[in-house]
Amino acid sequence: MKTLTLHRLDLGSDATAEDCLTSIDPRSALLTATDLSATRGDGIFETVVVVDGVPQALEAHLDRFERSAAMLDLPAPRRELWRLVVLEAAAALRIHTARGAVKFVMSRGDEAGDPVPTGWAIGFAPDSRPGGETPEVDVVLLDRGYRHDVAQTSPWLLQGAKTLSYAVNMAALREARRRGAQDVVFVSSDGYVLEGPNSTVIARIGGAYVTPPTELGVLPGTTQADVFAALAASGDPVETRVLDVAELRSADAVWLCSSTRGAAPVRSLDGEAVAVDADVTERMNGALNERTA
Repeated sequence: MKTLTLHRLDLGSDATAEDCLTSIDPRSALLTATDLSATRGDGIFETVVVVDGVPQALEAHLDRFERSAAMLDLPAPRRELWRLVVLEAAAALRIHTARGAVKFVMSRGDEAGDPVPTGWAIGFAPDSRPGGETPEVDVVLLDRGYRHDVAQTSPWLLQGAKTLSYAVNMAALREARRRGAQDVVFVSSDGYVLEGPNSTVIARIGGAYVTPPTELGVLPGTTQADVFAALAASGDPVETRVLDVAELRSADAVWLCSSTRGAAPVRSLDGEAVAVDADVTERMNGALNERTA
């Protein structure tokens, strides 16, 4: 990842959105050593893919950002401010790369200072895809350690919020690499499919494309939603429902969907081969690449 642009937001100001943004050198210092994003991982973020200067699925990402803020008892984001900073960062990216991304972040703020959230947006070029294609991935299933109903029984665990607390996700990805894979699908302790550390699962079962519901504490997938919209428009059946591990293992094909990677086909689960449907993968990513907003 190469950072190309950086904008700081003044979240304590009542000024216009334009006056709350400051463009700074992406190599400049941004946070204090006592900012809660650094000391506690206490904050939220979203990452929006940008194609030719146009951020994709921006409103859906802003919806999810607001949802995460509410779950963490953070101040409600000023939507016009966050929309503007993404648009500004996306426009600045266009001179650097045809395909980039903007990550926007709200921390609870400086624990040694005023109780005002810290905000910023980074424009960056994601790691390039080999040959420009979405790579096939080897995946391992890892137990997340919670029952499938944890979002209802223990909402303080923040399942379904996109937070800065990524230590578990990073540890899971390291475990995948130790097992010779590149990615992870988390499963509940009682055997249901959840999500990846930074992706949403789609499995084709009996001709239908299936993804787990957000009631299981998974993030609402913005990329998955756009893939489902494209599939449904082509007449393919799509379903959002509970999916158990046995069904996933017997699926005709599996994809992991994320903003920067698109729809990545899974070629193995726990070392067992999974069929890769190149035609459908191309159709999914073609639909994603054709988005204009």
